[in-house]
Amino acid sequence: MIVTTAETSITAAASSYRPPSRLPAGLVFLAMVALLVVAPFVAYPLFVMKVLCFALFALALNLLLGYGGLLSFGHAAYFGMSSYVSAHAAKMWGLTPELSIVCGVAVALVLGLVFGLLAIRRKGIYFAMITLAFAQMVFFFSLQAPFTGGEDGLQGVPRGALFSVLDLSSDITLYWVVLAIFVLGWFGTYRIVHSPYGQVLRAIRGNEERAMSLGYDVYRYKVLLFVLSAGFAGLAGATKAIAFQLATLTDVAWTMSGEVVLMTLVGGMGTLFGPVVGAALVVAMQNYLAHLGAWVMVVQGVIFAVCVLTFREGIVGVVAKFTRKEL
Repeated sequence: MIVTTAETSITAAASSYRPPSRLPAGLVFLAMVALLVVAPFVAYPLFVMKVLCFALFALALNLLLGYGGLLSFGHAAYFGMSSYVSAHAAKMWGLTPELSIVCGVAVALVLGLVFGLLAIRRKGIYFAMITLAFAQMVFFFSLQAPFTGGEDGLQGVPRGALFSVLDLSSDITLYWVVLAIFVLGWFGTYRIVHSPYGQVLRAIRGNEERAMSLGYDVYRYKVLLFVLSAGFAGLAGATKAIAFQLATLTDVAWTMSGEVVLMTLVGGMGTLFGPVVGAALVVAMQNYLAHLGAWVMVVQGVIFAVCVLTFREGIVGVVAKFTRKEL
């Protein structure tokens, strides 16, 4: 009798539960793309391209942090090194933009694999500190390596012609290429998150021990996630190098890792649109508050503190929470 009553209660509770509904992904995606199509005609194209590059960078970190539960303080290593390699390939080797970007992404993937195999063995703050240590190694390597240009960096990187056909010297033409790369990157993260692999990642983040007991090779899943995240970060860095025609130590500095964490948390960790919103907000502050000089960092710190103290889910996370929609 007691068992029957318990089963009835569980069944009733399960039937009354309504999980958060998912917004029509196509509609939200089309709205975002429509806004980005109009953006270069109402804003400076280079500014919007910077937003797109950093939005893709934030999406890469969000893939690792928001869906894998792994906080990396060293993602600038993949972003910056890919930027250097892509710029060097375009300037010194004379490769076309697409080949230069492929070279940068390939280096980011290799770094992600090597660092991931070592860092994933640790958890929590130890994992975060190891990623920071690796990033600092890459920073000092970039400072000393002859092909990076040292403190001067690589400047005057030619944009070239995409597939030797499409001339990228025009900012508007280049913008459509950057937009296409961003859209493909966003869609790639979407497919990863909503694939069976993405569901396993959610399970590992929720309860790693239970996932292991079910037979999943947690270490292998985490390493693959680390490599994918590094690859997307490398794609963002390589695209940025071609678009802005330079690669500097700023791209690989620890402050860059901090900025992308800020973008992800402010926009909404564990959401697909949060990193885009966070990147747009941070880049806009850097651009329109540049006259404040070093005080821009203070403003960013205040905003970050307010976000953490008032709504830990981030801007998009709060909207998703109140609307019960998956964003």
